[in-house]
Amino acid sequence: MRFTTFAATALFTVLSAPLAFAADVMPANGMLVNATGMTVYVFDKDVADSGKSACSGGCLVAWPAVIATDAAPAAPYGSIKREDNGAMQLTYKGKPLYLYKEDKKPGDVAGDNFKNVWHVVKL
Repeated sequence: MRFTTFAATALFTVLSAPLAFAADVMPANGMLVNATGMTVYVFDKDVADSGKSACSGGCLVAWPAVIATDAAPAAPYGSIKREDNGAMQLTYKGKPLYLYKEDKKPGDVAGDNFKNVWHVVKL
């Protein structure tokens, strides 16, 4: 029962905040998920290794950034400093990582191929 309460609390945080805090990302079913099992995405408009995110404002509300909690994540992970708020956003192979606010429960992939520019991080 504790896990359900924790997961519900974490999901509420993801859906209500412009930034999503995630302790870790990990592989699950051939894709990346955050610590609560929510699917992780990349955005085609982000340029790998540019150190920047092309998602801000309303985009960031719909696609919350996965925040880096480790000061120096091990490769293939890294981080960038967001220009809009100074937060450290987790990257995978140089591309910033995001969640999707319309994913309601762990394992949902409602954002995959959204407008042909958002994609699940597949392993």
